[in-house]
Amino acid sequence: MSRYFKYKHANDLLADSRTLGLDVRLDSDLTPLLAPVRVGGRILGNRLAIQPMEGCDSEPDGAPSELTFRRYRRFGAGGAKLIWGEACAVVPEGRANPRQLVINEATAPALGRLLRDCRSAHREAMGKDDDLLVGLQLTHSGRYSYPRPILAQHDPLLDPRTILDRATGATVTTADPLISDDELDRLQDAFVVAAGLAFGIGFDFVDLKQCHRYLLNELLAARSRQGKYGGSFENRTRFIRDLTSRLRAEFPRAILASRMNIFDGIPYQKGPDGTGIPVPPGSPMTSCWGTSATDPLEADLSEPKALIGLLKGAGLDLLNVSIGNPYASPHLVRPFEYAPPDGYETPEHPLIGVDRHFRLTAELQRAHPDVPIVGSGYSWLQSFALQAGAANVRDGMATFVGIGRGSLSQPDFGRKAIEGKPLEPKKICRTFSYCTALMRSKHNEMGQFPTGCPPFDKEVYGPIWDEAKGPGTG
Repeated sequence: MSRYFKYKHANDLLADSRTLGLDVRLDSDLTPLLAPVRVGGRILGNRLAIQPMEGCDSEPDGAPSELTFRRYRRFGAGGAKLIWGEACAVVPEGRANPRQLVINEATAPALGRLLRDCRSAHREAMGKDDDLLVGLQLTHSGRYSYPRPILAQHDPLLDPRTILDRATGATVTTADPLISDDELDRLQDAFVVAAGLAFGIGFDFVDLKQCHRYLLNELLAARSRQGKYGGSFENRTRFIRDLTSRLRAEFPRAILASRMNIFDGIPYQKGPDGTGIPVPPGSPMTSCWGTSATDPLEADLSEPKALIGLLKGAGLDLLNVSIGNPYASPHLVRPFEYAPPDGYETPEHPLIGVDRHFRLTAELQRAHPDVPIVGSGYSWLQSFALQAGAANVRDGMATFVGIGRGSLSQPDFGRKAIEGKPLEPKKICRTFSYCTALMRSKHNEMGQFPTGCPPFDKEVYGPIWDEAKGPGTG
């Protein structure tokens, strides 16, 4: 039984929003979502986006597998006009797991096929694809690299939670070295090479991933780091500013994007009884980005706003915003109804988390009205997700509505909106967290279980879920 989502009608959800002191809005008229919009030099056919949902299903060398191709054919046929391709490591040691995509000369042909399949499916379903934008997310996983973390800074709250040695379970200590400035310089070269490959394949844009406490996000908060990439705001933002400028000079007509954390927050603290412990004022906040120095549970967007302005000047065309850390504070990233087996129960009503996403995105969109911004946090709203998106776009709170988990269970949500049809009740994401649980399952002989939606994509992911549970688990 749902603990929080009990809404039969829009007015029920709106009443809960008011009771909680929130400002979640709904509009049954989805017309705002169907309006065209300009990104860079292109016109997109609607305001609907597929978020970068990592499948953990590449081949061992980082090329897409048949499961990857299947997902992107489904995304392509779904009707959304912005398909934000998932994390693709620019160097093998920067993968977040052994089944993450990698972009290099060897994998480029398969990634090209992935793009062609996606576009072909879109043309077949929608009649054309000249108003479709498909991008690729370029990443380095930093402290969450597999099999060993690569640290941009030491974090007093995250280091004890970061596994250094998977065989012994040892965690990071302050004695463990950080990635050097020289190594970061070479990594910037790797991003440029990867972007060139992506554009050569035919992707419409590349995303410089700086969210969810991966490497580029961690650099933004590296106040305790020494050298040219740490300390001051200028130094902490140097890598992404220089990289954006280099890419703009190298690819003057290309579309450049970034998915950026605008509020890191802090790791969820679990008490002896399993409930959350409030973090006292004065906790170590020097390692967080977009987070209030006096109240770690609140955002301070002054630095994110300033950086967006600088990146816009350097050539950034498109922004996708997120918050939190899926490894340490997943309730911030994706408000959920049901926790994964190794997780924790949500410490707040999920509607509070949804409102946080909407409120912070709106603050940035109003500060930078000329930057197209993709908002997040919609899936928990289930059948009301697109109504919330329509209200947010209508009111200038976001340019695009990004659907993540909900696109795994019902990738054709865009076509439903275009055709004036409701979402299929039996395929609406209920935030059961099966997709998260699959990613966190013990590694099998392939290294990682691929993720998808076992409840509502049973034919493919039901057997994978049964294998992940293991024998004797029911």
